[in-house]
Amino acid sequence: MTESRAPSIRVRDAETRTFLVTGGSGFLGSALVRRLVADGHRVRVLDDESRGRSVRLADLAERAGLEIVQGDVRDAAAVIAAASGVDVICHLAYVNGTRFFYEKPDLVLDVAVKGMVNVLDACRANDVRELLLVSSSEVYHDPPRVPTDEAVPLTIPDVGNPRFSYAAGKLISEVMAINAGRQGFDRVVVVRPHNVYGPDMGNEHVIPELVAKLRALLEAPSDPIKLQIQGSGEETRAFVYVDDFIEGLMTALTRGEHLGIYHVGTQDEVSIKDLAERIGRCLGRRIEVVPGEIQRGSPRRRCPDISKVSALGYRPRVSLDDGLAKAVAWYAGQASAAQPGADVPALGGNKQ
Repeated sequence: MTESRAPSIRVRDAETRTFLVTGGSGFLGSALVRRLVADGHRVRVLDDESRGRSVRLADLAERAGLEIVQGDVRDAAAVIAAASGVDVICHLAYVNGTRFFYEKPDLVLDVAVKGMVNVLDACRANDVRELLLVSSSEVYHDPPRVPTDEAVPLTIPDVGNPRFSYAAGKLISEVMAINAGRQGFDRVVVVRPHNVYGPDMGNEHVIPELVAKLRALLEAPSDPIKLQIQGSGEETRAFVYVDDFIEGLMTALTRGEHLGIYHVGTQDEVSIKDLAERIGRCLGRRIEVVPGEIQRGSPRRRCPDISKVSALGYRPRVSLDDGLAKAVAWYAGQASAAQPGADVPALGGNKQ
C-alpha cells in the first residue's frame, strides 16, 4: 500500500465548530472525537455506554471543548438536549458486533430506527443543518460486483435471518437521512465503513477473536498450530486501519457533496485464511487453518471501490501488516494484564 497521502483534512480550518457525536465512546466514535478535538473543535459526546466506554476518552477529560453526556439515543428528549447549540451531528450510536445481530435483533433495530428518528428530530428542533451518518457495508450483503461501488443495489436477502437486523437498520437510516436531507439541511453525508480494525475495537470481531483463539493455543507443541475458524477460510475482506478510516471520514465530511454516499476502506482484499496466518506471524507462530461451519448469511467477499472518496483526496497509508502488528500487540497486552479468574468478554462472529 502506498505510504503517500494528501495533507491531513481539517474541518473548516479557519473556523472552530461544535460537534455532537452520538456513540462517541465507542471504537469509531472515540477515534472521531479525538480527531475533532485535535483539530481544535468543541465536541459533545452522547453515549449510554452500553457498548462504548468513556475511559477511551479519559486522557482528554481535561481538554477544553470536550463534554461527555450519558444518555440513550432512543431517548428523544436526551438527544434534543444534547444537540442544543451544535453545528454538526455525527451519528454513530448503534449496536455493533455479529453476535448481537443474531442474539438481539430486536434491540439492534430498536436502537437503529428510534436513534435515527431522534437524531433527525433533534436536528430540526435545534436548526442543526449538517449531519454525518456512519452506515455500513452490510447494507448490500453479497454484492454483484467486487470491488463494490456506492451504486450497487442494497439488499436484505432473508427477513427471517436475524443477522440482517443490522443491515436493515443501517439501510433504513440511510434512506431516512438522505430523504430528510432534501429540505432544511445544508449538508447530509453518508459514510459506509468497510472492516475497520485497530486496538481496543471490542471483542465481537474477527481480528480480536482470532488473537484470543491463537493465544490460547500458543503453548501447543504442534508446528504449525491448527486453528479452527468459521467458514472455509477463502472468504475475503478488505481491512482498513482505524486512523486511515478516520482520515477518509473527515475527507467525506469536509469535501463530500450534499446527499453524497462514500465507501471508506482499502482495496486490499485478503482471505480470512491469509488474515489468520498474518496474525500468527505477529505472535511468532505458523498457522494451519481448519475450516468450520459458517454463520448463515455471512457474505463471501467484501471489498469496497474507494474511487469516489479517493477523488476527494483520501489515501489510506497503513499496510495490513503494520496495522495488525499494532492491534495484535494491544490485545496480547490486554490478555497478559488480565488477572487469573477475571471475567473475559464473550466472543462473537467474524464481522469486523
